[in-house]
Amino acid sequence: MKRTLAGQAVIPGGTDVLKLYQGKDDCTIVISGKGELMSTRKHASEDALGTLPCGMLEQTDEVRVLIGGLGMGFTLAAVLAATGARSTVVVAELVPEVVEWNRGALGRYSGYPLDDERTRVYHGDVCDLLRRADQQHDVIALDIDNGPEAFSSSSNNWLYSAEGIACASARLSPGGVLAYWSATPDPGFRGKLRKCGLQVTEKSVFAHGSKGTRHTIWLARQ
Repeated sequence: MKRTLAGQAVIPGGTDVLKLYQGKDDCTIVISGKGELMSTRKHASEDALGTLPCGMLEQTDEVRVLIGGLGMGFTLAAVLAATGARSTVVVAELVPEVVEWNRGALGRYSGYPLDDERTRVYHGDVCDLLRRADQQHDVIALDIDNGPEAFSSSSNNWLYSAEGIACASARLSPGGVLAYWSATPDPGFRGKLRKCGLQVTEKSVFAHGSKGTRHTIWLARQ
């Protein structure tokens, strides 16, 4: 299948290069030399990362959500669909070009969620927001790498450390939900969440349709 290189970007703080490829009916983002990172053909688990934690809230009319990683916009779109008109959704994205791609042709696959008036974009590392003690969120949904085993950047390891988990947990409002996405299961990480005093539910979600590859989502609350 013929694909056209539609954009590329160096991940800040490293040397890895993200490449956006446009096909006839889809787009993919790959990390040069490492393989495919995400695709518009397979986003069911990204959708679930948005809908599942919002579904655990007592009310969704006016909530505050933080998303770590814009990706192809599917988690953001799912959160917006699951929350009310008075909600605020902050999405943190480290790579400026990824935001540009979503504002351009890539955005049509997720319905251009960046154009929603409830969306706020933070151009930077989600870890910086999690370290801010003045911030509280009803949902924190994190999908900035392939999971606890960092794929795109070793600096992402902090998010999956005991310190990072504790910091994220401290940013939750009462009754809030902390959600992590992973390409693969990881019993050790589930145990780490519990050791941090969180109640954890693990979901195995198909990447696309009802068969094939599954991804893991952990839903944790205090």
